[in-house]
Amino acid sequence: MSSKSTVRRVGISLSAAAILVGAVACDSDDKKDDKKSDKSASQGAAKSSDDRSPVQALQAAYKKTSAVKSAKVHMTTSATGTTPSESGEMVMDGVMAWNPTAADLTMTGGPSMGGGSGKTRMIMLDSAMYMQMPAESMKDAPAELRSKKWMKIDLKDAPTAELQKQMTAKMDNANQDPAKQMAALLDSPSLKRVGEETVNGVKAQHYKGTLTLDEMLKGKESAKVMDAKEREKLLENAKKAGIKGYDTEFWVNGEDLPVKMIMGMDTAQGKVKINIDYTDYGTKADVKAPPADETADFAQMMKDLAKSIEDAKKQS
Repeated sequence: MSSKSTVRRVGISLSAAAILVGAVACDSDDKKDDKKSDKSASQGAAKSSDDRSPVQALQAAYKKTSAVKSAKVHMTTSATGTTPSESGEMVMDGVMAWNPTAADLTMTGGPSMGGGSGKTRMIMLDSAMYMQMPAESMKDAPAELRSKKWMKIDLKDAPTAELQKQMTAKMDNANQDPAKQMAALLDSPSLKRVGEETVNGVKAQHYKGTLTLDEMLKGKESAKVMDAKEREKLLENAKKAGIKGYDTEFWVNGEDLPVKMIMGMDTAQGKVKINIDYTDYGTKADVKAPPADETADFAQMMKDLAKSIEDAKKQS
Protein backbone atom coordinates (compact mmCIF):
# COMPACT_ATOMS: atom_id res chain seq x y z
CA MET A 1 0.00 0.00 0.00
CA SER A 2 1.34 3.43 -0.90
CA SER A 3 1.55 6.36 1.47
CA LYS A 4 -0.98 8.14 -0.72
CA SER A 5 -3.58 5.39 -0.42
CA THR A 6 -2.97 5.06 3.31
CA VAL A 7 -3.49 8.78 3.85
CA ARG A 8 -6.57 8.82 1.66
CA ARG A 9 -8.21 5.89 3.46
CA VAL A 10 -7.42 7.21 6.91
CA GLY A 11 -8.62 10.67 5.94
CA ILE A 12 -11.97 9.33 4.73
CA SER A 13 -12.41 7.27 7.90
CA LEU A 14 -11.51 10.15 10.19
CA SER A 15 -13.87 12.48 8.36
CA ALA A 16 -16.68 9.96 8.54
CA ALA A 17 -16.06 9.40 12.23
CA ALA A 18 -16.18 13.12 12.80
CA ILE A 19 -19.59 13.30 11.17
CA LEU A 20 -20.96 10.32 13.08
CA VAL A 21 -19.30 10.49 16.46
CA GLY A 22 -20.94 13.48 18.07
CA ALA A 23 -18.75 13.25 21.13
CA VAL A 24 -16.96 16.50 21.45
CA ALA A 25 -17.84 19.20 23.96
CA CYS A 26 -16.50 22.71 23.49
CA ASP A 27 -14.12 24.08 26.11
CA SER A 28 -15.74 26.41 28.61
CA ASP A 29 -14.68 28.94 31.20
CA ASP A 30 -18.05 28.69 32.93
CA LYS A 31 -17.54 28.85 36.67
CA LYS A 32 -20.96 30.09 37.64
CA ASP A 33 -21.80 26.95 39.61
CA ASP A 34 -19.10 24.65 40.98
CA LYS A 35 -21.14 22.39 43.20
CA LYS A 36 -19.84 18.99 44.17
CA SER A 37 -20.67 16.23 41.65
CA ASP A 38 -23.27 13.64 42.58
CA LYS A 39 -22.73 10.28 40.90
CA SER A 40 -26.17 9.07 41.95
CA ALA A 41 -27.90 12.10 40.47
CA SER A 42 -28.91 10.31 37.28
CA GLN A 43 -31.28 8.15 39.32
CA GLY A 44 -33.23 11.06 40.81
CA ALA A 45 -36.96 10.82 40.20
CA ALA A 46 -38.71 13.55 38.26
CA LYS A 47 -40.29 16.33 40.27
CA SER A 48 -43.86 15.15 40.84
CA SER A 49 -45.09 18.72 40.72
CA ASP A 50 -43.00 21.16 38.71
CA ASP A 51 -44.67 24.55 38.44
CA ARG A 52 -41.70 26.10 36.66
CA SER A 53 -42.02 27.12 33.04
CA PRO A 54 -40.06 25.05 30.50
CA VAL A 55 -37.55 27.92 30.22
CA GLN A 56 -37.05 28.05 34.01
CA ALA A 57 -36.69 24.26 34.21
CA LEU A 58 -34.05 24.11 31.47
CA GLN A 59 -32.20 27.09 32.94
CA ALA A 60 -31.89 25.13 36.19
CA ALA A 61 -30.85 21.99 34.30
CA TYR A 62 -28.20 23.96 32.40
CA LYS A 63 -26.61 25.22 35.62
CA LYS A 64 -26.66 21.80 37.28
CA THR A 65 -25.29 19.94 34.25
CA SER A 66 -22.53 22.51 33.72
CA ALA A 67 -21.39 22.00 37.29
CA VAL A 68 -21.36 18.20 37.19
CA LYS A 69 -19.11 18.23 34.07
CA SER A 70 -19.01 14.51 33.18
CA ALA A 71 -21.12 11.39 32.70
CA LYS A 72 -21.17 7.93 31.22
CA VAL A 73 -22.88 7.85 27.84
CA HIS A 74 -24.52 5.36 25.51
CA MET A 75 -24.88 7.07 22.17
CA THR A 76 -26.34 6.09 18.82
CA THR A 77 -25.51 8.43 15.95
CA SER A 78 -26.80 8.07 12.42
CA ALA A 79 -26.02 10.20 9.41
CA THR A 80 -27.46 10.34 5.92
CA GLY A 81 -24.97 12.20 3.77
CA THR A 82 -24.22 12.83 0.13
CA THR A 83 -21.49 10.15 -0.04
CA PRO A 84 -21.02 6.68 1.54
CA SER A 85 -18.24 8.00 3.77
CA GLU A 86 -20.68 10.54 5.23
CA SER A 87 -23.44 8.01 5.93
CA GLY A 88 -23.93 5.23 8.43
CA GLU A 89 -24.76 4.44 12.03
CA MET A 90 -22.45 4.21 15.00
CA VAL A 91 -22.96 3.15 18.62
CA MET A 92 -20.64 4.58 21.26
CA ASP A 93 -20.16 3.76 24.92
CA GLY A 94 -17.83 5.33 27.44
CA VAL A 95 -17.21 8.48 29.44
CA MET A 96 -17.57 12.04 28.23
CA ALA A 97 -16.51 15.20 30.04
CA TRP A 98 -17.06 18.87 29.38
CA ASN A 99 -15.35 21.94 30.87
CA PRO A 100 -12.71 20.87 29.76
CA THR A 101 -13.27 18.55 26.84
CA ALA A 102 -12.39 14.87 27.20
CA ALA A 103 -13.86 11.58 25.99
CA ASP A 104 -12.91 7.92 25.91
CA LEU A 105 -15.36 5.96 23.79
CA THR A 106 -15.63 2.56 22.15
CA MET A 107 -17.35 2.85 18.78
CA THR A 108 -19.16 0.02 17.04
CA GLY A 109 -20.19 0.32 13.42
CA GLY A 110 -19.41 3.18 11.11
CA PRO A 111 -15.88 3.47 9.70
CA SER A 112 -13.49 0.78 10.96
CA MET A 113 -10.31 2.42 9.66
CA GLY A 114 -10.09 -0.01 6.79
CA GLY A 115 -10.13 -3.27 8.71
CA GLY A 116 -10.70 -5.02 12.00
CA SER A 117 -13.88 -6.05 13.79
CA GLY A 118 -15.70 -2.74 13.39
CA LYS A 119 -14.94 -1.74 16.99
CA THR A 120 -12.72 1.27 17.39
CA ARG A 121 -11.61 3.13 20.47
CA MET A 122 -11.58 6.89 20.22
CA ILE A 123 -9.99 9.35 22.64
CA MET A 124 -10.64 13.07 22.61
CA LEU A 125 -8.50 15.60 24.47
CA ASP A 126 -8.96 19.30 23.83
CA SER A 127 -8.68 19.70 20.04
CA ALA A 128 -7.03 16.33 19.33
CA MET A 129 -8.75 13.13 18.26
CA TYR A 130 -7.01 9.75 18.54
CA MET A 131 -8.43 6.70 16.80
CA GLN A 132 -7.19 3.18 17.38
CA MET A 133 -5.81 1.56 14.24
CA PRO A 134 -6.71 -2.13 13.76
CA ALA A 135 -3.55 -4.13 12.95
CA GLU A 136 -5.25 -5.50 9.82
CA SER A 137 -5.58 -2.01 8.38
CA MET A 138 -1.88 -1.25 8.81
CA LYS A 139 -0.21 -4.47 7.67
CA ASP A 140 0.41 -3.14 4.15
CA ALA A 141 1.17 0.42 5.20
CA PRO A 142 4.63 1.96 4.78
CA ALA A 143 7.20 0.48 7.15
CA GLU A 144 7.35 3.55 9.39
CA LEU A 145 3.61 3.23 10.11
CA ARG A 146 3.24 -0.50 10.69
CA SER A 147 4.06 -0.31 14.39
CA LYS A 148 1.60 2.51 15.02
CA LYS A 149 -1.55 1.67 16.93
CA TRP A 150 -3.17 5.11 16.91
CA MET A 151 -3.85 7.88 14.44
CA LYS A 152 -3.93 11.46 15.73
CA ILE A 153 -5.51 14.44 14.08
CA ASP A 154 -5.22 17.83 15.76
CA LEU A 155 -8.17 19.91 14.66
CA LYS A 156 -6.21 23.11 15.18
CA ASP A 157 -3.43 21.93 12.89
CA ALA A 158 -5.39 20.25 10.11
CA PRO A 159 -3.19 20.08 6.99
CA THR A 160 -5.76 21.73 4.76
CA ALA A 161 -8.17 24.54 5.48
CA GLU A 162 -11.10 22.59 4.06
CA LEU A 163 -10.42 19.48 6.18
CA GLN A 164 -10.05 21.64 9.28
CA LYS A 165 -13.33 23.40 8.54
CA GLN A 166 -15.22 20.14 7.99
CA MET A 167 -13.74 18.29 10.95
CA THR A 168 -14.07 21.03 13.56
CA ALA A 169 -17.50 22.20 12.52
CA LYS A 170 -19.05 18.75 12.28
CA MET A 171 -17.55 17.50 15.52
CA ASP A 172 -18.32 20.63 17.52
CA ASN A 173 -21.93 20.65 16.36
CA ALA A 174 -22.71 16.96 16.30
CA ASN A 175 -22.93 17.10 20.04
CA GLN A 176 -22.02 19.95 22.30
CA ASP A 177 -22.08 19.06 25.97
CA PRO A 178 -25.68 18.56 27.11
CA ALA A 179 -25.70 21.83 29.07
CA LYS A 180 -25.00 23.89 25.95
CA GLN A 181 -27.63 22.05 23.95
CA MET A 182 -30.19 22.80 26.66
CA ALA A 183 -29.10 26.45 26.63
CA ALA A 184 -29.60 26.61 22.84
CA LEU A 185 -33.04 25.02 23.19
CA LEU A 186 -34.09 27.91 25.43
CA ASP A 187 -34.39 30.07 22.30
CA SER A 188 -36.84 27.70 20.63
CA PRO A 189 -40.21 29.40 20.08
CA SER A 190 -41.83 25.96 20.18
CA LEU A 191 -40.22 24.84 23.47
CA LYS A 192 -42.74 22.93 25.59
CA ARG A 193 -43.03 20.43 28.42
CA VAL A 194 -44.53 17.19 27.11
CA GLY A 195 -45.01 15.73 30.59
CA GLU A 196 -43.64 13.14 32.97
CA GLU A 197 -42.36 9.90 31.42
CA THR A 198 -40.26 6.95 32.54
CA VAL A 199 -36.97 6.70 30.63
CA ASN A 200 -34.45 3.91 31.31
CA GLY A 201 -36.25 3.18 34.56
CA VAL A 202 -36.11 6.81 35.74
CA LYS A 203 -39.04 9.21 35.96
CA ALA A 204 -38.25 12.39 34.08
CA GLN A 205 -39.87 15.49 32.65
CA HIS A 206 -39.88 15.52 28.85
CA TYR A 207 -39.09 18.79 27.02
CA LYS A 208 -38.87 19.36 23.27
CA GLY A 209 -38.57 22.09 20.68
CA THR A 210 -37.31 22.99 17.23
CA LEU A 211 -34.79 25.73 16.53
CA THR A 212 -33.53 27.29 13.30
CA LEU A 213 -30.16 28.98 12.93
CA ASP A 214 -31.92 32.32 12.50
CA GLU A 215 -33.79 31.78 15.78
CA MET A 216 -30.48 30.95 17.48
CA LEU A 217 -28.98 34.20 16.22
CA LYS A 218 -31.92 36.28 17.39
CA GLY A 219 -32.65 34.41 20.61
CA LYS A 220 -32.02 36.00 23.98
CA GLU A 221 -32.80 33.28 26.53
CA SER A 222 -29.57 31.32 25.93
CA ALA A 223 -27.57 34.53 26.45
CA LYS A 224 -28.96 34.71 29.99
CA VAL A 225 -27.17 31.52 31.04
CA MET A 226 -24.30 31.03 28.57
CA ASP A 227 -21.05 32.93 28.60
CA ALA A 228 -20.93 35.33 25.63
CA LYS A 229 -17.85 33.61 24.16
CA GLU A 230 -19.42 30.17 24.49
CA ARG A 231 -22.57 31.31 22.71
CA GLU A 232 -20.54 33.00 19.97
CA LYS A 233 -18.57 29.79 19.40
CA LEU A 234 -21.76 27.72 19.31
CA LEU A 235 -23.23 29.99 16.65
CA GLU A 236 -19.97 30.14 14.67
CA ASN A 237 -19.67 26.36 14.55
CA ALA A 238 -23.30 25.99 13.52
CA LYS A 239 -22.66 28.28 10.57
CA LYS A 240 -19.46 26.43 9.58
CA ALA A 241 -21.21 23.07 9.64
CA GLY A 242 -24.06 24.35 7.51
CA ILE A 243 -26.59 23.65 10.28
CA LYS A 244 -30.05 24.69 9.14
CA GLY A 245 -31.86 23.75 12.32
CA TYR A 246 -32.17 21.51 15.35
CA ASP A 247 -34.98 19.28 16.58
CA THR A 248 -34.17 18.55 20.23
CA GLU A 249 -35.75 16.57 23.08
CA PHE A 250 -34.56 16.24 26.67
CA TRP A 251 -35.74 14.09 29.56
CA VAL A 252 -34.70 15.72 32.87
CA ASN A 253 -34.83 13.96 36.24
CA GLY A 254 -35.66 15.34 39.68
CA GLU A 255 -32.05 16.41 40.19
CA ASP A 256 -32.30 18.73 37.17
CA LEU A 257 -29.99 16.49 35.14
CA PRO A 258 -30.78 15.07 31.69
CA VAL A 259 -31.10 11.30 31.49
CA LYS A 260 -31.71 11.25 27.75
CA MET A 261 -31.34 13.52 24.73
CA ILE A 262 -32.49 13.07 21.14
CA MET A 263 -31.27 15.62 18.62
CA GLY A 264 -31.80 15.81 14.87
CA MET A 265 -29.89 18.20 12.64
CA ASP A 266 -30.27 19.25 9.03
CA THR A 267 -26.86 20.15 7.60
CA ALA A 268 -25.43 21.02 4.21
CA GLN A 269 -23.98 17.48 4.10
CA GLY A 270 -27.19 15.68 5.09
CA LYS A 271 -29.19 14.68 8.14
CA VAL A 272 -27.71 13.66 11.50
CA LYS A 273 -29.62 12.12 14.41
CA ILE A 274 -28.14 11.57 17.85
CA ASN A 275 -29.68 9.58 20.70
CA ILE A 276 -27.80 9.74 24.02
CA ASP A 277 -28.48 8.13 27.40
CA TYR A 278 -26.66 9.71 30.37
CA THR A 279 -25.81 7.91 33.62
CA ASP A 280 -23.34 8.20 36.51
CA TYR A 281 -22.94 11.96 36.49
CA GLY A 282 -19.64 13.06 38.01
CA THR A 283 -17.90 9.82 37.04
CA LYS A 284 -14.13 10.20 36.85
CA ALA A 285 -12.96 11.01 33.33
CA ASP A 286 -9.31 9.98 33.55
CA VAL A 287 -8.61 10.37 29.83
CA LYS A 288 -4.99 10.21 28.64
CA ALA A 289 -3.40 10.51 25.23
CA PRO A 290 -1.91 7.29 23.78
CA PRO A 291 1.90 6.85 23.92
CA ALA A 292 3.64 9.09 21.41
CA ASP A 293 5.73 6.24 19.98
CA GLU A 294 2.54 4.32 19.16
CA THR A 295 0.87 7.27 17.46
CA ALA A 296 1.01 8.43 13.84
CA ASP A 297 0.28 12.07 13.12
CA PHE A 298 -2.16 12.61 10.28
CA ALA A 299 -0.95 16.16 9.59
CA GLN A 300 2.64 14.93 9.24
CA MET A 301 1.50 12.17 6.90
CA MET A 302 -0.12 14.81 4.72
CA LYS A 303 3.06 16.89 4.70
CA ASP A 304 5.17 13.85 3.79
CA LEU A 305 2.74 12.97 1.01
CA ALA A 306 2.89 16.50 -0.41
CA LYS A 307 6.70 16.36 -0.37
CA SER A 308 6.83 12.99 -2.09
CA ILE A 309 4.47 14.22 -4.82
CA GLU A 310 6.61 17.33 -5.31
CA ASP A 311 9.78 15.24 -5.49
CA ALA A 312 8.18 12.93 -8.03
CA LYS A 313 7.26 15.92 -10.22
CA LYS A 314 10.84 17.19 -10.14
CA GLN A 315 12.18 13.80 -11.21
CA SER A 316 9.69 13.36 -14.07
